[in-house]
Amino acid sequence: MPKSTAIVLIQTEIGAESRVLDELYKIPEVTEAYIVYGTYDLVVKVESDSLEKIREIVTNKIRKLPDIRTTITMIVVEERVKR
Repeated sequence: MPKSTAIVLIQTEIGAESRVLDELYKIPEVTEAYIVYGTYDLVVKVESDSLEKIREIVTNKIRKLPDIRTTITMIVVEERVKR
């Protein structure tokens, strides 16, 4: 079964980026997470076996973390990784 992937853009409370990053890494489906500059504070890659599971992770795990202000979730429709 092909995996489902989403990129989640997160705004945190000021100064909470590192704390939120630590909590995100406790979620097994979070495969990558970056603190960034700009409109958003974190960019997170979430991988799971279904879109329904991704919805559950974003809604019930990521969005409920303390210090999260807003999220935007983008579902990946095609992936190419250059390493």
